[in-house]
Amino acid sequence: MSPRAYLVPAALAVWSTALTGLLWTWWAGVAIGLLAAAVGGVALRRWRPAAMAIAVVGPVAACWIGVQAHEAAHHPLRAAAGHGGATTLRLELADRPRGVRTNGFGSRAGGVELVLVRATLVGDGGRVTVLAPAASWRELLPGQELSARGTLVAARSGELTVAVLRVRGPPREVTPAPVWQQAAEALRAGLRDASGTLDPEPAGLLPALVVGDTSGLSPRVVDEFRTSGLAHVLAVSGANLAILCGAVLLLLRLAQFGPRGRAAGAMAALVGFVVLAGPEPSVLRAAVMGAIALLALVLGRERSALPALAAGVVLLVLYDPELAVDAGFGLSVVATAALVLLAPRWAAWLRDRGVPVGLAEALAVPAAANLATAPLVAGISGQVSLVAVVANLLVGPLVAPATVLGVLAAVVAQVHLDTARFVVEIAGPAVWWLIVVGRHAATVPGASVAWPAGWLGGVLLAGAVLAAYGVLRLRRARALVVAVVAGAAVVLVPVGVVSSRWPGADWAVVACDVGQGDAVVLATAERDRAVLVDTGPEPASVLACLRRLGVRRLPLVVLSHLHADHIGGLAAVLAERGVGAVAVGPSRQPEWAWKEVRALARAAGVQVLELGVGRRLSWPGLEIDVVGPRVVPTGEENTAVNDASVVLRASTAAGRVLLTGDVELAGQAALLGGHTDLRADVLKVPHHGSRFSSPEFLAAVRPRVALVSVGAKNRYGHPSGPLIDAMARQGVQVLRTDRDGDTAVLPGPQGPRVARRGG
Repeated sequence: MSPRAYLVPAALAVWSTALTGLLWTWWAGVAIGLLAAAVGGVALRRWRPAAMAIAVVGPVAACWIGVQAHEAAHHPLRAAAGHGGATTLRLELADRPRGVRTNGFGSRAGGVELVLVRATLVGDGGRVTVLAPAASWRELLPGQELSARGTLVAARSGELTVAVLRVRGPPREVTPAPVWQQAAEALRAGLRDASGTLDPEPAGLLPALVVGDTSGLSPRVVDEFRTSGLAHVLAVSGANLAILCGAVLLLLRLAQFGPRGRAAGAMAALVGFVVLAGPEPSVLRAAVMGAIALLALVLGRERSALPALAAGVVLLVLYDPELAVDAGFGLSVVATAALVLLAPRWAAWLRDRGVPVGLAEALAVPAAANLATAPLVAGISGQVSLVAVVANLLVGPLVAPATVLGVLAAVVAQVHLDTARFVVEIAGPAVWWLIVVGRHAATVPGASVAWPAGWLGGVLLAGAVLAAYGVLRLRRARALVVAVVAGAAVVLVPVGVVSSRWPGADWAVVACDVGQGDAVVLATAERDRAVLVDTGPEPASVLACLRRLGVRRLPLVVLSHLHADHIGGLAAVLAERGVGAVAVGPSRQPEWAWKEVRALARAAGVQVLELGVGRRLSWPGLEIDVVGPRVVPTGEENTAVNDASVVLRASTAAGRVLLTGDVELAGQAALLGGHTDLRADVLKVPHHGSRFSSPEFLAAVRPRVALVSVGAKNRYGHPSGPLIDAMARQGVQVLRTDRDGDTAVLPGPQGPRVARRGG
């Protein structure tokens, strides 16, 4: 074994011990650690340094991680959380409160903005996750102790967290934050205040780029960066520290400081950045990885990088075993390994073939990082970005100056805010360019392709990457591989761009797969113009669906009712598509959602209309009649809001379509009592296929095709099995977005036909 790699087996042993102990059970983790130590003992004579490292680290990991996993598994609070119930806990916060997208419309649940924060129990150190209202918890800092009363909920498996505490009220008996945490928050607040001089999207991106503060980041930018392979710039990583410390080293070198002075300056910058971003586990992880990247790239000592990386993994996983199952940690380790092992070789290979030095490194670094992390990204997101390398190449030169200027602005803001704003203005064009690249890359046809999610997807792509690499190493096979790839590019790319394989040019209705929510698109005679009924729970899915359909203009967006799973994507739709008007029904509940809809429409310069029964709307190729609600229930409870849903009857090229929102039994009875002609060829099944659909209502509609917009494995039990079986027995063709994906209805010679995109 290479001397440089002697710590790699030890790192793998520690990582495997933690993975097994968390994902399976504590005793299995102990067994893996002891087994690794035994293997090290057997191999001691042949691979002495590596075997000694495993023999020492294995038992340590087995005991240390096994004890923590055992204590978490048998913690009394875990058993109490399984039964629920209210309790009061004394906690010490472990990190800053983070906004959480609980239902897709902002970070709201029932009109209350929420944050998630990790904490430890004062006294025994058990880990607890707190879900609390943002208004009274957002300003808290790590290190503060407090009392919180809430309802216990069982924690997810694969964590050392013993319980989740859902809190409705403010914290009590709060102690002051440590001085260094107050200093860090002052720096972050200064950066946010200074960034306010930019437009909203760049103002939200700069703090995310510099210190991982995503509180002001729009969901649209997050989705576009994920699709284009730029999501890594939104999180604190070793790259942030490598950029900052590299800039410090360069300045000190120009100032003719010696090696010790430069090293001291870089270390001071690293410590200062940890203070700025907050000394939390994710930031400490980035500090270790950033130091390793500096060691390899700035100091040019590649031989020391690999053992340093392995040592970093050992120390970090022993410090916090949960990092072993953290996606960010895995991405950071793999990307750093690619940076120190693959990128220099690839850059040298390009330089040997005449590529200029700067361009060779600019090409090699993003290519190596994206190729190495692709299996993990695919397993996490269920998609593979095909534009990631190009997008990273385009933004790479500007990430470093934007990061350095952002850090400078945060520091200067403590002295003179206007000067900090001037610094931010200088960084503004670079931040704007990142948004432009992410936006345009995400809209490229085929920018990302679907891939199996989870462990299976990651393993499959890893196998494909390794197989391709092995084939390319065979000289005789290179020409064949290049020919196949070139042929695929010449044939498949133009076909994918020019012609739409799904759903076909004559689609009339599409139920978009937006998870547990609704978004239905009705085509007009103009192919790039359509009417959108509901916008789903979050922006990513509905925007992707509209892009796939080639819809650029929306003369009308109808919100059947104001629940979050129907209006969550409204802000992004208003921002990205040309919207003529937003239409709502007579209900104004929940009040918080109504206020937000009006504010979003006002900001976009779009009129809000009310649709009443009897109103008719028409466009070339599409006619819509408003047939409900016949009775408008009062009250804010979910059933009343559902029964106030706008019910539409649309005449399309594929036949008549009935769109029912979430109308339940009372609302359906009112429609039947109004003697309305409900017959339709296509029915958008009410309320995601819940059991609250009456046989009389279905008999009155008599659909040939039923569209169920529903999220996979949702916690509501939708759709109802008896309801689906009843429709199937009546000869109705039932399509579900959780299984069929985006589902289109098209005209056919004998009635409507369907085209599934695939779930």
